[in-house]
Amino acid sequence: VLPCLLCFLTPQHAKNTATINMMKLATYAALVGSAAAFAPAQTGRVSSAVSETKADLETLAAKANPVVKFFDPLNLAEAEFWGTSNEATIGFLRESEVKHGRVAMFAFVGYIVHANGITWPWPMTLSGEPFPQVSNAPEAWDAIPEAAKWQIMLFVGFLEAWRESQGTHYMKGGKIGYFPDFDAKYIPGGALNLYNPFPRKDIAVMSDEQKEKRLVAEINNGRLAMLGIFGFISEGATEGSVPALKGIISHYDGDVMAPFATSIFPSFPALN
Repeated sequence: VLPCLLCFLTPQHAKNTATINMMKLATYAALVGSAAAFAPAQTGRVSSAVSETKADLETLAAKANPVVKFFDPLNLAEAEFWGTSNEATIGFLRESEVKHGRVAMFAFVGYIVHANGITWPWPMTLSGEPFPQVSNAPEAWDAIPEAAKWQIMLFVGFLEAWRESQGTHYMKGGKIGYFPDFDAKYIPGGALNLYNPFPRKDIAVMSDEQKEKRLVAEINNGRLAMLGIFGFISEGATEGSVPALKGIISHYDGDVMAPFATSIFPSFPALN
């Protein structure tokens, strides 16, 4: 989650060929990760754990994209990362795609909001400092106080830790894309649950078939959002790199591959 969030919050200008190539590689990686069709979990297997194989991915790929179907040029569906099983690796890759897709959807909408100067009507800080008015979304990250950056980092870290520590892990048969409810034992008074926060009765009684269809739609939307946010970042960094966005995305004069150059850890030479 964190790397993709930072792509949205801290993109800066790429001025040399090496940087541009890195951006292209990252975009390609997003495409390949999506193309492997790590889609929603299936049930009904002999084991009590919800685990999947390449055959399951091929079936789901046809549902996610009936035209392209299964596309895995790097053969990730047969990999075994870190000495684990193939099924554990598939669980890791599928969970990673879902997380990055969700963050990318937030990033895509957030980029548009910031680029159009839309902010909350109240002050950003207790001292009365207003939210920054920017013409390009990455400038918002540069303009917020250091304490705000820490709050963002810590909040995302908390969400990640909660997901990793609760219930059956996604590499051991747990549900892909599932975010556990907040437990009132650990969070005083509980908190809004992210899937159905208010809650809506129609969501609570949704059938398994409806949930599966929505999960496939979520993955497709996430894939599109990953391409979309990289398009915004690329055009802002290198004008004309995305012809369809030329003149729409304003230029950002910074280093897109060094999000921490002026924030949080500025004393680390490797990050400057």
